[in-house]
Amino acid sequence: MLPLTAFLIVAALLFCIGMYAVLARRNAVAILMGIELMLNAVNINLVAFWRYLTPGTAATAEGLQIGMAGQSFAIFVFVVAAAEVAVGLALVISIYRNRRTVIAEDVDTLRY
Repeated sequence: MLPLTAFLIVAALLFCIGMYAVLARRNAVAILMGIELMLNAVNINLVAFWRYLTPGTAATAEGLQIGMAGQSFAIFVFVVAAAEVAVGLALVISIYRNRRTVIAEDVDTLRY
């Protein structure tokens, strides 16, 4: 079994790559992809901590309610990420139709 630190290192690297994408990219779609990478890093942390803090509770009936907390949070993060993608891509498409650009720096005002 892999140690917890291995999962935390992978999640930290994934989060750093996502943060770099958000801060360094000018394209709005690339920024959204960076946010998705950061959310996936959070999911890795949630599931890793759930697995290492409650390793034997998933097999019992009482522990099933307590032991599923990490997976429940991960599913909630997936739902939030899906909603973020839907709203974010809708905004990017709307901005592209009006301004013919998806460069985040060019969209500095809310009026057309």
